[in-house]
Amino acid sequence: MPDTLTITKNYSLQDRNLLFVENADEYVLRVKDLPDDERPRERLLELGPGNLSAAELVAIIWGVGSRKEDVLVMAKRILKEYGDKAISNELSPRRLADTTDIPLAKACQIVASFELGRRYYALSTAGRPVQVRTAKQAYQYMKGMASSQKEQLRGLYLNSRYQVVHDEIISIGSLTANIVHPREVFQPAIERGAVAVIIAHNHPSGRLQPTEADIQVTEQLIVAAKC
Repeated sequence: MPDTLTITKNYSLQDRNLLFVENADEYVLRVKDLPDDERPRERLLELGPGNLSAAELVAIIWGVGSRKEDVLVMAKRILKEYGDKAISNELSPRRLADTTDIPLAKACQIVASFELGRRYYALSTAGRPVQVRTAKQAYQYMKGMASSQKEQLRGLYLNSRYQVVHDEIISIGSLTANIVHPREVFQPAIERGAVAVIIAHNHPSGRLQPTEADIQVTEQLIVAAKC
């Protein structure tokens, strides 16, 4: 009987979808394991940012956690350990990373996010609500659109005191009645309880006269607003 040669190969498979702690028997529950209606990104898309917790917003910024800690668990932990106020005022990513035992890259993301918030908050007249009562004030508020290289349809949403409660780029590109639907313009007003809407559109070419499409869309929005 001929000799039989047996060759054995050992393969090491790395499952990137599973995260385990040092104890191989202990599974780390991940966001992916949660039902769709409990996942931060899905909740953001469904409910909007105002209905998410601070930990959920941080988890969305980070995207993923570490090998030993799920992203949502990590977000909840650092907010609890560091404190909401302290972390929002932290300027040193290294100190944040060392204190909370998170990767330096994630600490940089958090510090950068809060810095952006501080800068945009400072733009709104030292944090006071911006009031827009006249066409001139509306122009001053949105004049930055003039430098845009693309056409924009932008909406300002005001409360009963003429304060801006929301500012949104509704569409980018040339206006057509088929692209700009009244629902996209007035849905933010309903969601935020606005009582007035100011719509603006720019022409990067510098042309001051409205096109036929501009006029058609404007008339369509006026009719929808009266309904």
